[in-house]
Amino acid sequence: MISDPLILALVLLGIMFALLLSSMWIGFALFATGFAGLLLYDVTLPPTISIWDRIAQILANSIWNSLNSWALAALPLFILMGELLYRTAISTRLMNALTPWLSNVPGRLYHINVAACSLFAAVSGSSAATTATVGKITLKELHRRGYDKRLAIGSLAGAGTLGFLIPPSLIMIIYGVLSDTSIGRLFMAGILPGLVLAGMYSLYIAVACLLRPDAVPASDERYTMRQRLVALKDLLPVVLLIVLVLGGIYTGLTTPTEAAAMGVLGALGLALISGSLTRAALGEALLSTVKTTAMICFIIAGAAFMSQMVGFVGITRSVSQYITALELSPYMLLFILGLMYLLLGMILDGISIVVMTLPIVLPIVVLAGFDPLWFGIYVVIMVELSQITPPVGFSIFVIQYISREDVATIFKATFPFFLITVFMVVLITVFPELVFYLPNKMLR
Repeated sequence: MISDPLILALVLLGIMFALLLSSMWIGFALFATGFAGLLLYDVTLPPTISIWDRIAQILANSIWNSLNSWALAALPLFILMGELLYRTAISTRLMNALTPWLSNVPGRLYHINVAACSLFAAVSGSSAATTATVGKITLKELHRRGYDKRLAIGSLAGAGTLGFLIPPSLIMIIYGVLSDTSIGRLFMAGILPGLVLAGMYSLYIAVACLLRPDAVPASDERYTMRQRLVALKDLLPVVLLIVLVLGGIYTGLTTPTEAAAMGVLGALGLALISGSLTRAALGEALLSTVKTTAMICFIIAGAAFMSQMVGFVGITRSVSQYITALELSPYMLLFILGLMYLLLGMILDGISIVVMTLPIVLPIVVLAGFDPLWFGIYVVIMVELSQITPPVGFSIFVIQYISREDVATIFKATFPFFLITVFMVVLITVFPELVFYLPNKMLR
């Protein structure tokens, strides 16, 4: 039995990572760690209550409280919306609409990855769905036209992570539910940083192509203004869906869950109009939604149980007191947390990182004087980094499947965009108004 919460925390950390490295499902690993913490902690209980009674009580309360949330109902709806759009011709239409407008910009069609990912992120909520949907069209087309494959892959990997930052975002929904932060405010807070990050990606592409002109093939394609305006018709369905989903939230007419339901109807409408909604495609979308939702909810339940254990045995309080005693500056605390998130990103997916760390990290961050809304955007960007961090970067594996390139080549191509995303973390830390401007402006 262990009576010191800090020693217990180190033991449990070792147990959890051992279980994760054994290829156990993340949800099971979290539940097992919670059980281990309650069994190893030297706690005195009334004679009428056994440790198993207390474990059963904590288990039932944590699962019910974590999943009995109306806001969480938006999760499967946004997942379904992304799945439906993934199986339509939306990425092809986006490329057709954007090509005439980007033909004279330095870097030309490389910017399609950034623009298309930004637009698709605003209707999907998923980094993986954004990367896969845009990449399956753009990588092949850019290669056919003679564009440098490494820059094409890197721009896709970087821009694909915008699926978590530009709302609606699955990570923001999970963070909002777990931290009791307004999901609508989180959505608004992510817009400006998302657009700034997309702009920095495009700026890098333009500069890289000016320095290496051979990365862009020679082309005599010329488009008239009339052709460009006609091409916009392919953008109209996506723009309307963005307005449908986000407009209601920002004007206060709908909750995120209601907006998600409207988004599903809009996605179904787009799929019907494009003629790509077959019975098989609909069945695949529904089945994939059920699998993804069940996986996420299982992880959330496991994390909630572990969180209750962490509070029960006093780990959160002890860790907070220990960090306070170190007298770290708030920015040094953020730096240490950033290193922690980067390390976790090497072995865990983004959702697991959020649900596992938030119960311990959030009270410490709030105590240091940071707003939970701002920290939510910080966490989302760190989760973006986990998507392109070796060896478990999920977006990397998606791109490998699409491009058939080896992982080492993809990581090298992605590294400049990784550094740009790190710089974005610095930017919102130095200028937090990037996060607060829209929520404060629109809710006055």
